[in-house]
Amino acid sequence: MQLKSISLIMLLGCSLSGGAMAYDSALAQSYQKQFANVEGAAAGKNLGLMSPAAFVDATKAGKEMVALDIRTEAEMALFGLTLPHSLNIPANELFLPENLAKLPTDKPVVVFCKSGARATALGTALRHAGFDNVKILKGGFKGLAAYLGPKEAN
Repeated sequence: MQLKSISLIMLLGCSLSGGAMAYDSALAQSYQKQFANVEGAAAGKNLGLMSPAAFVDATKAGKEMVALDIRTEAEMALFGLTLPHSLNIPANELFLPENLAKLPTDKPVVVFCKSGARATALGTALRHAGFDNVKILKGGFKGLAAYLGPKEAN
């Protein structure tokens, strides 16, 4: 009877405790360091977001950077990017060692996808893996097309 009571108390205590019972504290601290200053307008800068306007300006100015398209081959076939120094590596293949080796560390790498969601996730993961030079095209191709308008986007 006493064992049942203790088991019930333990079960109740665990279920009411809320939060995680175990997590990787070193990993959590590394994310805390990365996101410590994410607040308001600073969030975009800390996440490494690059506006379509800044991307277009940098491209027109001939700034050295690599445009990394992480869309699928089918998406790339619909609308591709023809820039010097661009890479097309689908998101599900990006973290293969041979593909990571293609990414430069001495100039900015601007990651983009269709809407920016995948690029935000993968760009954050790349920075966490040590690529401090990664930027994310805010809004992806949709944002870029909206900024440029239909004539220039084609």
